[in-house]
Amino acid sequence: MAIAGLRLLAEDADDLLIVSAAVQDAIFKVSDALWLPNKRRFTLRLQRFVQTDEMANGKGKPIHGQRVWAALAFEGVLSVQAKKVAQSRREAFASLLSLAFEPGEAPGGKLTLSLADGGEILLQLECIDAVLVDLSPPRDAVAKPDHELET
Repeated sequence: MAIAGLRLLAEDADDLLIVSAAVQDAIFKVSDALWLPNKRRFTLRLQRFVQTDEMANGKGKPIHGQRVWAALAFEGVLSVQAKKVAQSRREAFASLLSLAFEPGEAPGGKLTLSLADGGEILLQLECIDAVLVDLSPPRDAVAKPDHELET
């Protein structure tokens, strides 16, 4: 059964801005981040947050948005570094705030996945080649993310 969800491809910095907006406030387990150096691929299975109108769900409970299982994959990854990520705590959750690309030797550069609490995952990219695909239908979120992003 095919899921009629979001499917995005990023091939330049402008495309990454759209992907970044789509994954803002996604959560994932540390164990769901996978670096395959021989294939130069980094993947992240995450629960993407989808904003919805504040309304009752018919059961008298407010809807705080929805979550969708999704896969975020980057090809042409030359190296991966993590800062302030509890890699030894594989079942720990992290919250993804944004993606930011810093150009390097064209067409490559450094991609920073900024996490809540100051964590980062840094990808050195040969070029921008990313895909975001929803893997499940949406379901009601337990809570709405509550934080302030620096602009």
